[in-house]
Amino acid sequence: MTLNRDFFVAIFFLVLCAVMYAATFSLPEPMFKQLASSTWPRVILIPLAFLSLILLIQSQTSGGSSAPANSLGKWFTENINPFICFALFFGFLLLMPVLGMLFGGLIYVFLTLCVLGGWSPRLLALHGAISGVFVVGMWAVFSLALGVLLPEGTILRLY
Repeated sequence: MTLNRDFFVAIFFLVLCAVMYAATFSLPEPMFKQLASSTWPRVILIPLAFLSLILLIQSQTSGGSSAPANSLGKWFTENINPFICFALFFGFLLLMPVLGMLFGGLIYVFLTLCVLGGWSPRLLALHGAISGVFVVGMWAVFSLALGVLLPEGTILRLY
């Protein structure tokens, strides 16, 4: 048995999935034959546990993760993208009261795609199209079709 980073990550997520799945049994029962409130958490937790199990098996059959970085600075520069994405998400949350879900979501998804995918003019157009279609589409589904009141911000008052 090899104890590497992937092994510990897989064990962590397997335990997390088990605890969260057990917690779904304490959710309230639906009224009037509605869909149970535990359905969607379970739909997400089962594939996550399955993927964690695959990671656990792969960590034992292969060599596992690569060798650790020599210094903290080198490790940080090699893993800068997650930090930038978390910073963008934090900015999205901070600006939500001003920009709202629609404009804030458009800016957040566009910038995240640009950070991860590149900044060439062709890619900027593609990222803008993806952001527009998916963010406006999801906003329309939730606010117009499902009647969910999403944060509107001070810029655009729709409700």
